[in-house]
Amino acid sequence: MQVINSYKVKIVNMNDCLKETIEIYRKAVSYFINVVTSERELLEKLSSKYRVNLIEHLTHTTKDNPHPEYDGFDRQFYKFPSYLRRSAIMDAMGIVSSYYSNLENYKEERHTQVSSGKKFKKKAPKLQVKHYKCPALYRGNMFKMLDRNHAQIKIYKNNDWVWLRASLRKQDIKYIEKNCRGRKFSPILVRKGRNYYLQFAYENKVEFRETSLKDRVVVSVDLGINHSAVCSAVDSKGTVTGRKFINQPEEKDLMNHLVGRLCRKQKQSGKKAKLTRAWNKINNLKREITNRTVHEIVSFAEKVNADTVVFEYLDRFPKIKGSRNKRIRMKLQLWTKIAIQNKVKHKAHSAGMRFSRVTPKNTSLLAYDGSGSVKRNKDNFSLCTFSTGKQYNCDLSASYNIGARYFIREYQKSIPAKEWSEAVAKEPGLLRRTQSTLATLISLAGVVQIEKETA
Repeated sequence: MQVINSYKVKIVNMNDCLKETIEIYRKAVSYFINVVTSERELLEKLSSKYRVNLIEHLTHTTKDNPHPEYDGFDRQFYKFPSYLRRSAIMDAMGIVSSYYSNLENYKEERHTQVSSGKKFKKKAPKLQVKHYKCPALYRGNMFKMLDRNHAQIKIYKNNDWVWLRASLRKQDIKYIEKNCRGRKFSPILVRKGRNYYLQFAYENKVEFRETSLKDRVVVSVDLGINHSAVCSAVDSKGTVTGRKFINQPEEKDLMNHLVGRLCRKQKQSGKKAKLTRAWNKINNLKREITNRTVHEIVSFAEKVNADTVVFEYLDRFPKIKGSRNKRIRMKLQLWTKIAIQNKVKHKAHSAGMRFSRVTPKNTSLLAYDGSGSVKRNKDNFSLCTFSTGKQYNCDLSASYNIGARYFIREYQKSIPAKEWSEAVAKEPGLLRRTQSTLATLISLAGVVQIEKETA
């Protein structure tokens, strides 16, 4: 499998002069979006190889093409580099193609809902002309590496495109030389805050760990609001070989403080006030909590030599109405459950581990020992009481059930239908996977093992 990673290298010696380069590139992308939209019917008839050439022919003046149909590009973007122009055209075509794909999906979804007699309140997508794209600096034409810590890049300065010497941060170069191996792509000039970076992308070939089902170990993860994540290492027989609670109490306490401050400012200035500074602090802290959670999940999986990392399918939640539930709505809004799963998936693949998800229904409601439903503690929502009177951590019990449902699904795939029917007859809990727990997996592993020994 090919895995692409990226790393940003900070440019030390220039800041303000790079702003114009990014702004003029974004204006060029906006210009080409209008052209691509106007010529969409003609572009659909061509292959992707000739679409860029057609847009160039329609907009760029040359000796063989002195009077293009759209003659305003060369006047508005004087001496615009050819490779940067083609990059802007490809970005524009991708934006327009994505818009029309989303529009088709919207129409299909709307038709399905209306034909079934349901209300459809979703708004139609709009084609945005202004986008925050960043220019790709193609090697040899826009970017040249001079030595280990210096590069030469072509930028827009004083109404002209000139080559300037850029100094790169030494620790970034050391990190790239140590960790980033494989095929290297041309860098992208990006801005983050007040600083500018060259973002390099690397393509590496990764081979997944191939182990038999009986020797497989998975790390099942239950994401939560109280605890950031609870991880359990489970094998194919239902034996739990490791546990890990991941939480950031200091960061979450600071998050509550920042949210409270934001609510007070909204009362003073109104809900429509932007409050950019307050939101930037909250978003930066949210990003830090997400990155730490992802790092600890993958580190735990590597420590126990896991083959797969398993999550639940966590979709969007219905809106919670009422002024009393404002803090609950804010907590769910700041819960980066999907971002955590996407980042863990990428890092797990880079480490040679697979990624999987199971149904979330009843994972927290059912006790892992098969005793039935649990009752949550009203004072401490992380604790629950089983029907047998046993008190246990609810998130930990849910992580056991997540790992069990993964193995039950894999057992069902690996054994013949007749053997599976016999196993279901001996263990009725296998009829519905939404009722499966860790105890179900242990019973199934025993049944399968007994059948193999007798055979």
